Amino acid sequence: MWPVPLCESWAALFMNKTEILHYLRTASRVDDPRLLALIDDCMAEVDATVQPRTLERIFPCRVTEDALEVEGFTLKSRRLAQTIAGCDRVCIFGATLGFECDRLLRTYSVDGIARGAVMQAVLASKIEEVCDGIENRLRAQGLTLRQRYSPGYFDLDITEQRKIFALLDLTKRIGLTLSDTCQMIPTKSVTAIIGIEPQDGGQAHE
Repeated sequence: MWPVPLCESWAALFMNKTEILHYLRTASRVDDPRLLALIDDCMAEVDATVQPRTLERIFPCRVTEDALEVEGFTLKSRRLAQTIAGCDRVCIFGATLGFECDRLLRTYSVDGIARGAVMQAVLASKIEEVCDGIENRLRAQGLTLRQRYSPGYFDLDITEQRKIFALLDLTKRIGLTLSDTCQMIPTKSVTAIIGIEPQDGGQAHE
């Protein structure tokens, strides 16, 4: 029966150093021992102190030409509708690295621009790993997924965050809050929608 809660917390996940270098736009500096040592320091501190939390739920849905309808909410986006066309269910999730990540960013930024930039990249990689982990968990259940889609991208307005927060009760469940401009707090947080293809391979019925 839907909606189904799947997961609320994750242990530390491995972070790919190549991806961190990509976030730093320094992929050509893979042989810089000082940079690599700083990345190692930041990764170790993140793994030791940051505790990611997630909440994802699967909902039945209806996809129109320019919107997603789920649980009485309508999220307007032609691009999203195209991405999940034919899906009869969606997974909607929230993920956060928690307030500890904001403290680390402040601390490392005070220590210098380079250290702050590396910590920013490590945390960006960490939250991406958490989101990928959610998708991998869903695929392990035999689900075929579409590309995930977040408010603020393309024509899905950032204010649609409010509907996702209401659907998942993210403030109460994992401590995520929204500013007046719909920016998430803590800062290293993500919400997203993932279309789930019908398991019989057919088309969803409206």
